[in-house]
Amino acid sequence: MIEKKKISGVEEVAILVGLIQKDQTEQQVTEYLDELEFLAETAGAKTIKRFTQRMAHPDSKTFLGKGKLEEIKNYILSKGNVTLVIFDDELSGAQIINIEKAIEMKAIDRSDLILDIFAGRAKTAQAKTQVELAQYQYILPRLKGMWKHLERQGGGVGTRGPGETEIETDRRIVKDKITLLRKRLAEIEKQSVTQRKERGEFIRVAFVGYTNVGKSTLMNVLSKSEVFAENKLFATLDTTTRKVVFEQTPFLLSDTVGFIRKLPHHLVESFKSTLAEVKESDILLHVVDISHPKYEEQLEVVNKTLADLGAADKPTITIFNKMDQFESITFDQWLEEDVKQGILKELKDKWQEETKGNCVFVSATERTNLDGLRQTILNKVRDVYQIRYPYKAEYFY
Repeated sequence: MIEKKKISGVEEVAILVGLIQKDQTEQQVTEYLDELEFLAETAGAKTIKRFTQRMAHPDSKTFLGKGKLEEIKNYILSKGNVTLVIFDDELSGAQIINIEKAIEMKAIDRSDLILDIFAGRAKTAQAKTQVELAQYQYILPRLKGMWKHLERQGGGVGTRGPGETEIETDRRIVKDKITLLRKRLAEIEKQSVTQRKERGEFIRVAFVGYTNVGKSTLMNVLSKSEVFAENKLFATLDTTTRKVVFEQTPFLLSDTVGFIRKLPHHLVESFKSTLAEVKESDILLHVVDISHPKYEEQLEVVNKTLADLGAADKPTITIFNKMDQFESITFDQWLEEDVKQGILKELKDKWQEETKGNCVFVSATERTNLDGLRQTILNKVRDVYQIRYPYKAEYFY
């Protein structure tokens, strides 16, 4: 059994660390650390301090400069209750070893934190297998830094090769585990493909978007189902599909895992079978939290991920959600109504042009403009039926 650093389920007190590199501004790194703090909170850690350092590029051995590591160590000693240091960028195995030696404290990076959250939220066999595979792929090049010991399963004569070191044995065991998980995932995927084929000739619509933008809430409202939703990152890991009927027009509506900046590569690879729901959909509903100060960057992150998945050219409706929060943040009570309406019109005109008319502005929690959203989805679904199954389309009008 491999002992791996975990933080879920334990009350941790964390310090966050970010590096301001030559192509970044201090404001950008502050925003990245805001998101990292939300990730830490989702995993069950309380953040009490942030450290940043401006460097052209990370130090290959210690990531940060020695002076900054000493500063972090002194802060940890002064507080006495810090249990974890989280770095916003990915660390190598050697960097983890050197950092932990310098600060005398457990250190993880953003990827390890996200993997920990996924591990805690995976419910189905498919999601659990995907997360476990991603964890082993992440750990493999970091064995010395990530593991404390290895308890042999099935030890005895013939277990260890001649002259083989413990770390080489560990690597071989992990590679065997990865192979086994990939086979298991392939078997689960075969079952998923069969299930998707059995859905018949229904048009398939899938929610996509950055994590915590309100996809699951919209799913609940539109399909009148009870999909788990909360104000935390990655509330949904497993794809949920429901049959929905708008004005006698049936289609399948799916909720999918949210995307995020710096999503670990291994996690994307492992979740490709889950994200197959996105690739095989006929229409995408790209949900955007318009109240977020960096919503345009989040939108671009999702578009890039869709392009990586080969799904960027699908018919897409962009849903700008949380308009109530946007107005609350943007407008004060003294603003004249005509000025407010002018700002809203300018915003909507901009995105109508950007999306070629394929966008809707709503509030899922306040139930604002949901009828307009339903009609937009219905029109798009009927258009696809008309093209894909013209012999059926006449029954849906």
